[in-house]
Amino acid sequence: MAAVTELLKGAADGSISFGNHTLSEKAKLDNYDFGGDLYKVKTYNALTKLEKNGMFLYESVPGTSVTNLKEEQDGVSFTVCGDEDAQITVGLKEKTEYEVFVGAESVGKMNTGVSGKLSVSVELSGMGEVAVQLKEA
Repeated sequence: MAAVTELLKGAADGSISFGNHTLSEKAKLDNYDFGGDLYKVKTYNALTKLEKNGMFLYESVPGTSVTNLKEEQDGVSFTVCGDEDAQITVGLKEKTEYEVFVGAESVGKMNTGVSGKLSVSVELSGMGEVAVQLKEA
């Protein structure tokens, strides 16, 4: 999977694609209007961060490229690509248990705290891209 060249792009199915893990210098796009929401993305090889309506939604260290991020009633799913293993943090419902799927396999259940953030490590080195799903348990 290649990097998302537009930095942030909406799709007809309501999903978004964003980030560019191949950039050596920071790039950002602010006030991207999609589906009635405003998005802001900052991205480069060391970090990718996405906000929705001024609220935290996604962050990865190092930077990643994300396609088909879709928020649903019971969680979020996306495909992530990067050159190195990544620590990914996603903003979800606070104090909620989620089952985490990396690839097609469940890697267990995790709880969000009062911040609603959930962090997961994803092995990307040599893998190309990996599907991630966080679903309410």
